[in-house]
Amino acid sequence: MLKNLFVSCLLAFSSAAIPAAQPASYHPAEVAQPQLSSHAVAVVDSRTGQMVFEKNARQKLPMASITKLMTAMVVLDAGLPLDAPITVTDSEVDKLKNTTSRLSVGSTLSRREMLLVALMSSENRAAAALSREFPGGRAAFVERMNRKARSIGMQNAVFYDPTGLDLRNSATAMDLVRMVKAAYQYPLIRQFTTTSEFTVQPSATRVLHYKNSNPLVREGEWDIELSKTGYIQEAGRCLVMEAGVGSQQLIFVLLAANGSAARVNDARTIKNWLESHPQTWLEG
Repeated sequence: MLKNLFVSCLLAFSSAAIPAAQPASYHPAEVAQPQLSSHAVAVVDSRTGQMVFEKNARQKLPMASITKLMTAMVVLDAGLPLDAPITVTDSEVDKLKNTTSRLSVGSTLSRREMLLVALMSSENRAAAALSREFPGGRAAFVERMNRKARSIGMQNAVFYDPTGLDLRNSATAMDLVRMVKAAYQYPLIRQFTTTSEFTVQPSATRVLHYKNSNPLVREGEWDIELSKTGYIQEAGRCLVMEAGVGSQQLIFVLLAANGSAARVNDARTIKNWLESHPQTWLEG
């Protein structure tokens, strides 16, 4: 059987026991490899820890707004009141890359709503405001992000800001597998990252309608239980998900794809590839 040809990576899947990445050539020669735009890829069975597919999974790269999963975990770990109002200030204006935001200075949302739009639509000012409203301020928040990363086994990861606009926020694909695994333990993160659309009212006269930044979530044709997109020029198009394929629950990490639709196309390609070889990939 083909499955007997693979290296077994059935280690206990904890923050300290992610399977070692295998070279791309470990797949059977008779199974054609999927052609992907993403420079780094890791696909791991979330239940067993088995490596399903990898490509440059140990190379450290900028993670862009995938960062916001860590931001959300730090916010939720702090146990701060989710109904408390937070107002966007000048300190949330992006002076690093001069990106714009639909949340103008003076906009007020609850902490819950800030977290929702940060995760669902990758709203940078919302993520920045959440970090400013943390005990000790933004510097303490970033320090807590790095502490959390170490605690869940992200050995190569480093965080400099809560949004992902700072290109120094970086990790390997396998580090991000660990982060997705940890984030999945938070029901609110699962809920918010897979919400298709949501409307908020940041002022008495303004209503904003947000949509999920992942088209695969909006389409609703795939069993996606956690999702986060990311993009800055230096990072390319990034995507992480936990989703069902056949009988398996898989973590997908796709980094540095070229073109606006490339990361989504890569995810579809991997899914189709796995489903077309059920005897190889979907048993057990």
